[in-house]
Amino acid sequence: MGKVWIEAALNGAWTRERQPAIPITIPEIIEDGVAAAKAGAAILHLHAYDVTTGRQRDAYEIYAPIIEGIRAQCDAIVYPTLPIAGSGYAGDLRSAGERYEQVEKLAQAGLLEWAVIDPGSAIFTRFEEVARGECGFTYLNPDDHFREGMRIAAQYGVRPSYAIYEAGCTRLGAATARAMLRVPTPIYRMMFSEEFCYGFPPKERYLDAHLALIEEMAPGAPWMIAGLGLDIRPLIAPAVARGGHIRVGLEDRPFGVAETNRGLVEEAVRLIRVAGGEPATPAGVRDACAKVDATLKRGKYASA
Repeated sequence: MGKVWIEAALNGAWTRERQPAIPITIPEIIEDGVAAAKAGAAILHLHAYDVTTGRQRDAYEIYAPIIEGIRAQCDAIVYPTLPIAGSGYAGDLRSAGERYEQVEKLAQAGLLEWAVIDPGSAIFTRFEEVARGECGFTYLNPDDHFREGMRIAAQYGVRPSYAIYEAGCTRLGAATARAMLRVPTPIYRMMFSEEFCYGFPPKERYLDAHLALIEEMAPGAPWMIAGLGLDIRPLIAPAVARGGHIRVGLEDRPFGVAETNRGLVEEAVRLIRVAGGEPATPAGVRDACAKVDATLKRGKYASA
């Protein structure tokens, strides 16, 4: 059985009003990220905050010192998010260039190994909002935004981390990756949920549905289980048995939990080992990605 990658999603865009335990200042995010990495997370995903307003703020001058601060203390693959277009969490829809501006700056500075590049939009409405007769919002990823992210990935060798909310995300993401020969092999991160209406709940039969489509559209590509507003733990053993990887963290948990990112990573390590796996190191993740690239790119160029 291969090594299992653990990603820790440290905070999300939810604000402390909804998830009180998340880190939001630069020193807090660095400390929390280092603790999660030392607990076993090879990959760290984070959102930057304006501490004055308490809201997400996507700015190079915030992301850069966080990434540099974590790297100064430990090895980890550290990658930030994008503005969550369509919501009140991080502003309204911007142009593709404006939205990916910080991603390109970080890539130019050599600070970015992976990037959030999401193929397709998703309905971020909670079941409790439906019951109250309230509206949620649509997380918007127009095609020109997705293509801008993929341009950056191709130009700077940054690996796309796809959030797969619906089947169409896999189909669009795979087709675009095949058409853009210089893009590193994307990670397909299946986003399950119990609280949101998008996609699938975290059950084995739905994991298998995702995997059947990935095998058809992007055979051999690495994949990971994750989600929002859920308990991912019941899917960890099935994912390990099928050769997948795991994301945990406060971003993905229901609002108001009394947990820590370090504790969630430690528990994931234990559950992975119970399932017969072993957590990967950051170097191991990079090596595995390089091998996948070498294998799959031969097929891409052969069919081009």
